[in-house]
Amino acid sequence: MAAYVESLGGTKVEIPMVALKVGTEGFPATVRLGSPEGEAERKADEGPQITVALEPFWIGKFEITWDTFDEFRREYRTLGSHAISHADAKPQDWADAVSLPTPLYEQDAAPILNGMGTAGGYPVANISQFAARQFTKWLSRKTGRYYRLPTEAEWEYAARAGTSTAYSFGDDPAKLGDHAWFFDNSAYEDPSKGHPDFGAGYRKVGEKAANPFGLHDMHGNVAEWVLDQYAADQYAAFADKTPSWREALRWPVTVFPCVARGGSWESEASACRSAARLASSSQWQKRDPQLPKSIWWFTDGFHVGFRIVRPLVEPAETEKLRAWESADEMTNDIVSRGGKELRAPVATPAKADGDGK
Repeated sequence: MAAYVESLGGTKVEIPMVALKVGTEGFPATVRLGSPEGEAERKADEGPQITVALEPFWIGKFEITWDTFDEFRREYRTLGSHAISHADAKPQDWADAVSLPTPLYEQDAAPILNGMGTAGGYPVANISQFAARQFTKWLSRKTGRYYRLPTEAEWEYAARAGTSTAYSFGDDPAKLGDHAWFFDNSAYEDPSKGHPDFGAGYRKVGEKAANPFGLHDMHGNVAEWVLDQYAADQYAAFADKTPSWREALRWPVTVFPCVARGGSWESEASACRSAARLASSSQWQKRDPQLPKSIWWFTDGFHVGFRIVRPLVEPAETEKLRAWESADEMTNDIVSRGGKELRAPVATPAKADGDGK
């Protein structure tokens, strides 16, 4: 395994990937998921602390940016003429195709995004977990390499970077400002910038210090979607056991609540701890005027984005599809009915270059 940069020729897609060589020197084989009982500001859903076994994987050095996500959004126009119908498509063709994000509700989103920034390295935000998962499917189809969201265990492994403290730099929240954009330092000097309700917002990725694994913004900036459905008692079933990351993963079956990690620009320091968990809520799209509400965009979710992982060992196609697609009946009904929803095949390279990556 070696670090590499994922790119797509002729686009702005450039995603530096860091190799986490789990089980080798400097990379523990397990992670203590959750927080110890004595940790300051600990929440009940962070326990009991359990040990989870991991396998090697790559993870994005930075959160996915608008520059990169916008290449995915452009496919809505590019592939429009190649859209397939759920009623007419063969099951395998439908499974192979990618759903593409519908246009933003500009009346609400545009003024907020203009204030917070979307070009030049700002993290993508206000997207649903489904949008993030379809992006990983699109990127996988485009590159021939398998990408998905991290699981909670993988995310916390990467965030802790071999540490056992509240943050990857220690236990002192007074030092968080060197490592994260969060509530205490996210206000803009110019009040006309940032989220108009707060005069604050996210910043360009990578401006704060990296953790010991070389990863930026694992604390703060935007919270990051992981693959798991949220359950407050998720860890209880694994007390006194050492599950694998697959066994510890709670596959999502509904839109809410799912898990976002790391805290954000609007979070208190305690919510940026390595063990802190955030449950998504329908309140994140309360101002969405559409019925049904968008499966892509959260009108009140400008605090949540994502980063990607690539496991060293690729799973079977059934597991890939499970990581990419929603199991929520309403989401699948909206996608299958068409209308503004567009699903189209994406060309896959016959063989991905850089197989040694």
